[in-house]
Amino acid sequence: MIEEIKNSPELMLFGIPASPGIAHGPVFRFLHDEVKVATYEVDESDQAEEIKRFLEALEMTKAEIREIREDVAKNLGEKEAGIFDAHMLVLEDRALIEDVKKEIKESGENVEQCVQRVTGKYLAFFDQLEDKYLRERAVDLRDISRRLQRCLSGTTASGTAFLEVPKVLVSEDLTPSDTAALDRTKILGIATDLGGQTSHAVIMARASGVPAVVGLRGLTEKLKQGDELLIDGFEGVAIINPSETTLFRYGKVDVQRRKLTNLVEKESSLPAQTADGKDLLVWANADTPEEVEKSKSLGCEGVGLYRTESLFLRTNSLPSENEQYEEYTCMVKAASGLPLTIRTLDLGGDKLLDGLNQQEEANPFMGFRAIRYCLSNPSVFLNQLRAILRASAHGKVRIMLPMISGIGEVIRTKEFIAQAKQELDGRGEKYDPDVELGCMIETPAAVAICDLLAEESDFFSIGTNDLVQYLLAVDRINNEIAFLYEPHHPAVLRSLKQVAEVAKNKNIPVTLCGEIAGDPHFLPLLIGLGFDSFSASASMIAEMKFFARRFNQADVEEITKDAEAKVRPSEVKELIKNFYEARVSEASI
Repeated sequence: MIEEIKNSPELMLFGIPASPGIAHGPVFRFLHDEVKVATYEVDESDQAEEIKRFLEALEMTKAEIREIREDVAKNLGEKEAGIFDAHMLVLEDRALIEDVKKEIKESGENVEQCVQRVTGKYLAFFDQLEDKYLRERAVDLRDISRRLQRCLSGTTASGTAFLEVPKVLVSEDLTPSDTAALDRTKILGIATDLGGQTSHAVIMARASGVPAVVGLRGLTEKLKQGDELLIDGFEGVAIINPSETTLFRYGKVDVQRRKLTNLVEKESSLPAQTADGKDLLVWANADTPEEVEKSKSLGCEGVGLYRTESLFLRTNSLPSENEQYEEYTCMVKAASGLPLTIRTLDLGGDKLLDGLNQQEEANPFMGFRAIRYCLSNPSVFLNQLRAILRASAHGKVRIMLPMISGIGEVIRTKEFIAQAKQELDGRGEKYDPDVELGCMIETPAAVAICDLLAEESDFFSIGTNDLVQYLLAVDRINNEIAFLYEPHHPAVLRSLKQVAEVAKNKNIPVTLCGEIAGDPHFLPLLIGLGFDSFSASASMIAEMKFFARRFNQADVEEITKDAEAKVRPSEVKELIKNFYEARVSEASI
């Protein structure tokens, strides 16, 4: 969507906010230098040499990726560096390697042309998929293909080191290695035509602290030599040649944001409570020991969500019991006595791996995933349960079940846990016999029967991302209907209130996780709906606590009453946004 502003040469475009911050400066158009692929025939006697060239290029590319990975791990962290493990898996994919070898033998052409043809077939397959997450993974394959061609031709990739002054980088799209190779001292911000919030390049931009907006369709073709660009990574806006008035307005916004950041950091060690002393429990979403350590330093009460599928996806395999035990034990020890809530395997939907041998599904988010997969694959589930139980010998562990839709799934899981304990007893393994078992409330069915689930559960955790998706029948990664994904919807608010009331009546702890649990704008409304326990990413914990100290119970009651009277999601969104900005502005003066 493009909006021309009258009486001004500036042009405003709307995209997807990818990395927070505001940036303004001259444009640097980052163009991918596609290697020109020669085509020539190869005698059958020389085909072995072509295959050798291919294998050598593979090894050279692996060496490049390893070097990039080490650099990213050093500068950004292990989690971000893990992105390049996916690249290594592509380079080691036996099907891809054998397909190229076969193409060399059958076509009688040079290896460069064969690599292009084979990877082109793979890319065509990815591009036709409806699943946004999988389509974005095609970026990894394009990156690898481009690197392979450069190694075969002896050329090198261009970067940003030659820039004399920092600029706003604009590109049709960015690969992870493009982003890793950027000199971050020369980049003010990033704006791309394509991309989404789950793309690896976006994840790395966010970790680097570089403001970014993606999905700005048509941006690159509208830019001319000498243009300047302002990007707003908070709202997902890009403005070509902003006016003085616009620059002044965004300058004030940037100053206010910086003041807020400084205030939040200064108060990060203060307790989580409202202005009138109501205590809140703030947990952390964490997938690595480093994230646990960071969250602990910010005063979290424990880990409310540890996604175990991160290990499965990282290795693209079904890890053994011992491999899982070692991973979970590292997390338990990092928690240092604080509770660690381990969610059982939640694969399927937009998270797939080769080891599952899953069939293509028309509606994967409502298909064979999460607890459904585990209960249908006892060996996989028991491996994980034994590993979790063994890790519980080293600290406080809770088990959480994803995508529950019926009481039978909880009862069957209890039977599996009993079997796992019996097997560990037979092996003389230690574990905590009183590990708590909780349900994720993220389907409409779970909301409707939460009173029944409470009888079989030690705690609840509401997964708001999927709950919103299923309540509103909106695929949350489908660009065509993204505008219908509304966490402010009355149906969502009423469902949350229902679960909170049942949990209170049944005396069962309930924690909110998902995007809205870590969104400070929602905090007073969620407290008004009956919640006092939230699980958020480490980056949001300090701001959640900061904002909580800016309102009291009277404010909570008023904003909740007003929100429940609204009939449009946009009205609720405006209400809580205005309240947040008013209180934060008062604090920043």
